[in-house]
Amino acid sequence: MNYSFAPLEGLTGYAYRTVHRAFFPHDIDHYYAPFLATKQNRPFTSRELRDLIPAHNEGVPLVPQLLTNRAADFIRAAKELAALGYDEINFNLGCPSGTVAAKGKGSGFLTKPQELDVFFAEIFSADIPAVSVKTRIGLESADEFGALLDIYNHYPIKELIIHPRTKSDYYRNPPDLAVFREALSRCVHPVCYNGNLFTADDVHAFSAEFPTVDAVMIGRGLLANPALISEINGTDMLDTALMREFHDALYAAYRRTIHGERNVLFAMKEIWFYFIAMFEDAAKYAKKIRKTEHLSDYEEAVSALFREREVVHSRVRF
Repeated sequence: MNYSFAPLEGLTGYAYRTVHRAFFPHDIDHYYAPFLATKQNRPFTSRELRDLIPAHNEGVPLVPQLLTNRAADFIRAAKELAALGYDEINFNLGCPSGTVAAKGKGSGFLTKPQELDVFFAEIFSADIPAVSVKTRIGLESADEFGALLDIYNHYPIKELIIHPRTKSDYYRNPPDLAVFREALSRCVHPVCYNGNLFTADDVHAFSAEFPTVDAVMIGRGLLANPALISEINGTDMLDTALMREFHDALYAAYRRTIHGERNVLFAMKEIWFYFIAMFEDAAKYAKKIRKTEHLSDYEEAVSALFREREVVHSRVRF
């Protein structure tokens, strides 16, 4: 099985990726960068480039992701990324954010299949790196996906990453595995599955149901349990000591790369939304971490959690 780490905006930037890679160097085949929203005739900003430059991603097999509905902007950005050394670009047709979809981008682009067809015709005629696509199965209904898959099948997509929910599902309803199964039988491209794989048991059950699928993308499950792939492979298992070590390394990386105490606190509190799922009966500790206003208070709250609670398994759900 090939494992990809899904991008989560504000969470899986280069500081997080490099720490994760250092702890689990053989687990992830591809890390996907949080999407870059391209703008007309505008190169990447220095802030955007900081997350992508090779010096900040040494040893990390990174795939940049673009969000746009303009072929010219995609081509320009893809060429800029090629100049940095990237040989694959991922196109985001999955973002369910209302503000993104309202602009006809991400999952919002799925409502315009004719325009999407023209978009693909333009980008695949350009001299750019290979393109993979991450998609949902429609905006409101899974019935939309058949026509979309016909479009995908017409172009040389490197890999189709399917998250079998609609935009309106957001992350609430269960993934539609019946639609995924149908797509798997019809898709001419390599397929990667994404959706609700939170534990090793989830992945093993998925593999038993879909034995021909050899690639999955995991996001929230890996943020909760950074050792998840090691557990799936039977090479390592997260315990309280390893979680503490990983936390401390990530905290140190954020303090080196994020300017300002409040910004470091904000980043760590976001991560704890996921980390806390690995601890039993930890609601009061999570609340205390959320309420901290200084790094010294944060460090005390986290130390109390690690002293008084243990990592548990097979209970992660979001």
